[in-house]
Amino acid sequence: MSNYFNRLPNFEYVNRLPDAKISDYIQVKNLFKKGVIREDIFQDITFFTKYQIQGDDRPDNVAAKVYGDPTLDWIVLQSNNVINVQTEWPLSQNRFDEYCLAKYGSYDSLYNGVHHYETIEIKNSNGVVIVPGEQQVPSDFSVTYYDDRLRQYITASEVSAVTNYTYEEDIQTKKRNIFLLKQLYVPTVLDDVDNIMEYRKGSTQYMSETLKRADNIRLYE
Repeated sequence: MSNYFNRLPNFEYVNRLPDAKISDYIQVKNLFKKGVIREDIFQDITFFTKYQIQGDDRPDNVAAKVYGDPTLDWIVLQSNNVINVQTEWPLSQNRFDEYCLAKYGSYDSLYNGVHHYETIEIKNSNGVVIVPGEQQVPSDFSVTYYDDRLRQYITASEVSAVTNYTYEEDIQTKKRNIFLLKQLYVPTVLDDVDNIMEYRKGSTQYMSETLKRADNIRLYE
């Protein structure tokens, strides 16, 4: 993230520490500024490529592999609209085990406990899908349909039990399938972010393109 935070402009704000003088200011990063991937790029799938997160890779590991720069981890996150890494990024194996045990209480409940039931795809004799697979249903689900070719009613009731472990693992697998901004367009995004971060002349708070002095907070402009 250092690449991103280094791009944030600064502002001087009135120092309110107990031993500060009235004229004292303190310089900090302006977190009100937010650099994002431009909307026309973010909404166009051709700017991105599919990627599967491997093992315990963090966003910085992915950025190092794909862009050769771990500090571009914020581009990895923004490409997938990830705001909270703790909940939206796949867990490491150790954290996943700890999470599952805390949630389900024991290995027996985790591996043998049934989380829910899902349909198994059902087709009629002509190959037409009557019931799609992987639809969550009650354990006693059944369906009766008329098969034109066989000229009879057929009742099907097969369902598949999904264990707690399989349910949680599927969630992690989905999180591992992400999109990454193609390396070709990284310089464009960096230029856009630098442009967003610059302060504009015309404000009494303006001191330079990278610095404002604020007695009151109006720092996103």
